[in-house]
Amino acid sequence: MLGLVLGDHCAGCARPGGRLCPDCARALGSRARVCRRRPGCPPVWTAGGYCGLERTVLLAFKERSARGLAAPLGARLAGAVAAAARHRDVLLVPVPARPAALRRRGYDPVLLLARAAARRCGIARLPRAPVLAHRRRVSDQVGLGRDRRRANLTGALAVRDPAGLAGRRVVVVDDVVTTGATLAEAARALRSAGAVVAGGAVLAERG
Repeated sequence: MLGLVLGDHCAGCARPGGRLCPDCARALGSRARVCRRRPGCPPVWTAGGYCGLERTVLLAFKERSARGLAAPLGARLAGAVAAAARHRDVLLVPVPARPAALRRRGYDPVLLLARAAARRCGIARLPRAPVLAHRRRVSDQVGLGRDRRRANLTGALAVRDPAGLAGRRVVVVDDVVTTGATLAEAARALRSAGAVVAGGAVLAERG
């Protein structure tokens, strides 16, 4: 565990030699594909599935403080961002971490992924200040079914500065899409502020 946190063991196979060894990096790949449609979601693109090596590496980044994985994972996400954006000068809008999760981890994984993806793809950028914020408390989505996820998130997100988004093309970024409730709520909040939601980009599609 200490080796993984310090970045001297591969998050995928646990062999010495860096945060992600060349074999695991090649196995992850970076070919973006469109996700199946989900109610209320814009078209969403993903860098891969949520199983096996992809799931192992993502969990190391999110739950075991392996922040150094933001660069290689962000490089994978960049392909999905480019596919979703389709045009230059697009704003990337990360789904904000719940305050409790942010306190527990000490960092926002999706924000780090979006920063790395923006640097890599070159056609989208992050705004200087966070765009979305939680306006009420929500429960952890893990273990909730589709209807309960949607009820948990409906009306939970708001745009901090609506005036700055009118007419802007945006791509919503998250780490994993399951039922699509989170992305649908983010898209709703952005559209209510006048933004044009071009699509969504995620690192992994579950199910």
